Amino acid sequence: MKSQQQAKRRRNRRIAVAAGAIVAFLGVVLTAQLTGGRSPVAAPAAPTASASAGGARTGELAFVRRQQSDPMAVGDVDAPVVLVQWTDMRCPYCAVFNRETLPVLRREYVDTGKVRIEVHDVAYFGEQSENAAIAARAAAEQGRFFEYLSAVYKEAPEHGHPELPRERLIAFAEKAGVPDIARFTADLDDSGLRAAAAASNGEAERLGVTSVPFFVAGNSALSGAQPTSVFREYLDAAIAKAG
Repeated sequence: MKSQQQAKRRRNRRIAVAAGAIVAFLGVVLTAQLTGGRSPVAAPAAPTASASAGGARTGELAFVRRQQSDPMAVGDVDAPVVLVQWTDMRCPYCAVFNRETLPVLRREYVDTGKVRIEVHDVAYFGEQSENAAIAARAAAEQGRFFEYLSAVYKEAPEHGHPELPRERLIAFAEKAGVPDIARFTADLDDSGLRAAAAASNGEAERLGVTSVPFFVAGNSALSGAQPTSVFREYLDAAIAKAG
């Protein structure tokens, strides 16, 4: 009985911490929105010839991109709701979300036109996280961003942070079907991709995203690799509010 009570208290503390993080985050971004202090995340490095289509709607938070050619997004650019995700390639809970929940959300919400998912990369676990973010953007340059994330997260350990040295980042590109591995390898040293990844990480820190995975849909935030049922309730509420 005592152990059950202790477990319940620990669980309640985790919920309270997550709720506090969400409130703090929304306080930051909503204040910025209301005061005109928009500071959008740097657009992902990609061809820009057709990137003018879309654009965040009136009332949407500034980090919503809605760019037609965005390689770090999936779903209809005009979907009623954009689910914004912050992720670190070495985050074990990000891996759980990607493996267990994302396929369901894509099938039930993205493929049906209800939700668009846009990803922002962060690097909270050292230099290898930074290099992995650049690698994912290098894969995005060749249209294989989500495939690359899937390849990395598929092999992530259940606990702890995976080791992602350069040779392994290249191996993941091969598994993800990146067509030009030589170009991918060269892009790992691209200063523009590094600057874009650093800008994304810095913006997340300024917004108050202190843990990942972290999500925003509409003006509501959700923290952690929650059960799929929680994401369904969360997205259904955002869709209903969007009308």
